[in-house]
Amino acid sequence: MAVHAEAHHGPPIANQSSRVDSSTLGMLLFIASEIMLFGSFFTAYFFVRVVSGATAWPPHPFHLPVFVAGVNTIILLTSSFTMHWSLQAIKRGNRAGMQAGLVLTVALGLTFLLTQMREYSRVGFAPHDGGFGSTFYGLTGLHGAHVFVGLTLLTFATVRAFRGHFTPESHRGVEIPGIYWHFVDVMWIVVYTTVYIL
Repeated sequence: MAVHAEAHHGPPIANQSSRVDSSTLGMLLFIASEIMLFGSFFTAYFFVRVVSGATAWPPHPFHLPVFVAGVNTIILLTSSFTMHWSLQAIKRGNRAGMQAGLVLTVALGLTFLLTQMREYSRVGFAPHDGGFGSTFYGLTGLHGAHVFVGLTLLTFATVRAFRGHFTPESHRGVEIPGIYWHFVDVMWIVVYTTVYIL
């Protein structure tokens, strides 16, 4: 008697990579698209800078608080370390370490964002003040929006962490927001170097 294989209904089963799981791959592809978005803003920034023909940058009378932005950079970089600590803690089964790392990361990220908003209120120019004002607020505002999204993701992860949702075997809900957060931190280094230093 012949044995018939059970018929498969619906779409074909998706091909799974043995190296990268689908959720991580999805986040990496999303980050690749975000890099292109930031690239377009950097292109506009450098275009304005070259076309302006200014000998000094930022052009007179604009002035940027380089020191405050530098301190803010240290704050954001520190949050990358606390994020890494949180992920490594849950991988080792240290739930308290994971929770502490997430809380610290959210606190540091919020401090960065509030400091950036405070800088906007004191910088002395607005987005409509010429090409420099537009590109400055465009780049830093785009990054600030990404920080806000990252903080939202981390807040959900923190709530889940305190509800006992993660284990050493199942911690994607910490790892995926962490990948995004590291991207946000690295992108700020590029923004800070380009806008405040060069």
